[in-house]
Amino acid sequence: MRCEEALKHPAPEAPDLPIVLVAAAALVNKRGEVLIAQRPEGKSMAGLWEFPGGKVDTGETPEYALMRELEEELGIETRPCCFWPKGFASHSYDDFHLLMPLFVCRVWNGEVTAKEHQGIEWVKPMELANYPMPEADIPLVAQLRDLL
Repeated sequence: MRCEEALKHPAPEAPDLPIVLVAAAALVNKRGEVLIAQRPEGKSMAGLWEFPGGKVDTGETPEYALMRELEEELGIETRPCCFWPKGFASHSYDDFHLLMPLFVCRVWNGEVTAKEHQGIEWVKPMELANYPMPEADIPLVAQLRDLL
């Protein structure tokens, strides 16, 4: 529903959902391509493509969580100073609300390897919309396309 139409109706009640904070990275290579990773079998939303990253642990900043997750998932070394905050997603799923800052990263050490995903792809920003993604990731595609 468009905002103008929504304002004609009573305000909705706030959802009573736990908030999950997840940090995500748009790794960008020298050709201007963005890395996306396919969620593995056995996990929720298996087979969908996403920006790599993961949950922020208690006492952890999004940048440190992302540094840890990129090493675990892709075998690359980064630092918080390598991340450029460029967008975020805020999306309610059935049993939680996801808040996901998106950071662009163009510098890392090591070779990107799919350690926890079914596969990885380097994709031109204009082609990202051709890949099925979790609902929360979809607004990030437009943000990246406009940025890159």
